[in-house]
Amino acid sequence: MTLISSNEIRSKFSALMSEMYKNEVPLYGDLLDLVKTVNQQTLAQDVQLQAQLNMTGELDRLSLERHGAIRLGTAEELFNMRRVFAVMGMEPVGYYDLVPAGVPVHSTAFRAVRADDLNQSPFRVFTSLLRLELIADEKLRQLAEQTLSQRQIFTEQALALTEKFEQQGALSAHDADCFVREVLETFRWHTQAPVTKELYDSLHEQHRLIADVVAFKGPHINHLTPRTLDIDLIQLGMINQGMAPKAVIEGPPRRKCPILLRQTSFKALEEQVAFQTAQGQELGTHTARFGEIEQRGVALTPKGRKLYDELLNKTRHQLGGAPTENNAQQYMALLAQNFMAFPDSYAELRQQKLAYFHYFAEVKADCSLQMSDSTDVEALIEQGLLHFEPIVYEDFLPVSAAGIFQSNLGEGSQTDYVSVSNLAVFEQCLGRKVIDEIHLYEGIQQDSLKRAITKLTQSTT
Repeated sequence: MTLISSNEIRSKFSALMSEMYKNEVPLYGDLLDLVKTVNQQTLAQDVQLQAQLNMTGELDRLSLERHGAIRLGTAEELFNMRRVFAVMGMEPVGYYDLVPAGVPVHSTAFRAVRADDLNQSPFRVFTSLLRLELIADEKLRQLAEQTLSQRQIFTEQALALTEKFEQQGALSAHDADCFVREVLETFRWHTQAPVTKELYDSLHEQHRLIADVVAFKGPHINHLTPRTLDIDLIQLGMINQGMAPKAVIEGPPRRKCPILLRQTSFKALEEQVAFQTAQGQELGTHTARFGEIEQRGVALTPKGRKLYDELLNKTRHQLGGAPTENNAQQYMALLAQNFMAFPDSYAELRQQKLAYFHYFAEVKADCSLQMSDSTDVEALIEQGLLHFEPIVYEDFLPVSAAGIFQSNLGEGSQTDYVSVSNLAVFEQCLGRKVIDEIHLYEGIQQDSLKRAITKLTQSTT
């Protein structure tokens, strides 16, 4: 019996998910075509960028790159989703509290954690858990809890194969194919809602996202996001193709050396839904699913993240609030001006310890490295014996994610909640601790430096 690796299972699932979503949301297919064209043009015009992506192993994965997003309703759903994603080699990385942004969820990102695994399949899913305790109306909260308790978002076969993986540590080729097909059903869009229009409207009045979670049979994937190398060209291309993108690109401004994450999207689709009634069905509409595109930059250190947050907060303070269609140009101008304080060369970012980097040995025939020199990184770089390239940021931005939620769910969807971040409760629901993404980037950097120095040292002995 041939056993299939988690990387292969994740890759199969990502491909099937993409095909399903393309069929459900045809504009997603148009986005993929636009991203492919822009990426090809960018690589053809920027040989240095192409060499950089090739060196870090990102070039081959570029066309496969996707992240998705789902919203869950109960602790049990989150617990089992964690088990299902573990079959695909995906672990919970980071904790995102979106409550301060007026979105009643807290979240994590399921993804692979090793650089080699990410390069084989960089599929990620931003996974949110609804905080039902934030529904102020006690009767409505009880109705929401009752509705969620009656649904089962996973097929019996999906859970059985998950348990089989947990017992034997892998799945056969046949079981893996069955697993991805069964799990795909969890993410499928359903036009039949198991609630009345009246309950949907009440939930919607509390918050659009609450209605999106509670009023449906399962956590339909609400977007799949390809990765572009030039998001500004994508934004322009979306306008030219009549896709109605967001007013502003979320995240930092355009830079020579991209940092963290920039993302844009087209507005959520209005889709027909059949709600339950005593007589049969009542037609209505729901908006949740949209198209998103991202451009990833270098991962920032805590020092870099602090500077990023300061500059972003300064911009929003100067603007007097969040960016809208009315002040988009002013916001982008302020953002570009303020971010001039953030170094825009990889050399400066590395020297000032603002970002993380891969290190590579540059072995030379006349290399005369001494063991005593091997820990002097700056000297090795100056001698041309050590080369560095940016470590791509593999995660999400809480502020940016909240902005995407709000801008696509519509105006007036933000609510002021009196609550505090609750990582402990989230981890209890999850059934394990989340991984600190900063430690992952630090580990990747240190491992690459160790390998590079070892290679240099061995080449001189």
